[in-house]
Amino acid sequence: MNDEGVRINKYLSELGICSRREAERWIEQGRVHVNRKVPTMGQRVLKKDEVRVDGRVVSKPAEPEIYIALNKPPGIVCTTDPTEPDNIVQFVNYPKRIFPIGRLDKPSEGLIFLTSDGDIVNKILRAGNNHEKEYEVQVDKAITDEFINKMINGVPILGTMTKKCKVIKIDSHRFRITLIQGMNRQIRRMCEYLGYNVMKLKRMRIMNVSLDIPQGDWRDLTSGELDTIMALTKASEKTSNKGSKSSSKSTPIGNPPKKSKPRFDPRNKPGSITRKKNTNNKSRKKRK
Repeated sequence: MNDEGVRINKYLSELGICSRREAERWIEQGRVHVNRKVPTMGQRVLKKDEVRVDGRVVSKPAEPEIYIALNKPPGIVCTTDPTEPDNIVQFVNYPKRIFPIGRLDKPSEGLIFLTSDGDIVNKILRAGNNHEKEYEVQVDKAITDEFINKMINGVPILGTMTKKCKVIKIDSHRFRITLIQGMNRQIRRMCEYLGYNVMKLKRMRIMNVSLDIPQGDWRDLTSGELDTIMALTKASEKTSNKGSKSSSKSTPIGNPPKKSKPRFDPRNKPGSITRKKNTNNKSRKKRK
């Protein structure tokens, strides 16, 4: 079963319980339940769902999801493409199917999560969730106060301003930066805009998990780390949903808001006079 699941009638048919048409009739009769609720016709069943027919569990027990943290070396590519010889999945060589949560550029290194759980990928990567990621960066020339202040307050890249972030100077050529965005090559682009080149970029932390393993090694996330991640994604998802109702979309730099065109009225032909409606509440007297 893939991450998108299987239609309920096909699912029951593949289990050998009934045909697809029989499954549809059983659903209409209320004999089938998914997670103790009568499914809709065509509903997809995920591998973690519990399926019952006439009260009897017919679904296979769900295998525990995999959550691991890897200290990615430079040169490894964050892709599942088997044609890429240096892809991250082959590098880890885990016995079950996993995929990376987000990415690190090929020359970058440090902490990255891999999992078999498709749901958590969307929750962690969703932009509105504002999950922190901390990096240590080395650049090619001396860092100035002006550079630090501009990095903190936002830099125009990819047609928009980056969000304000935390930046701490470590020494003359190194700094730490904590982002809540995940724009493509964001730190490298920010530095390039200010006239700096990144020589080394290492991710030190994702949310509540800090890098604590040697380069090239991986470990399972602990139950405590997972509990915190689940709590953070759940809390931020609620906040994001509330904010999306009231907040308006930001306008990219250089693209002024479009003016709405007036509606075309076929009665108003060129050269014709548009009559104003009578706004007087008093009715007109009829001429005798």
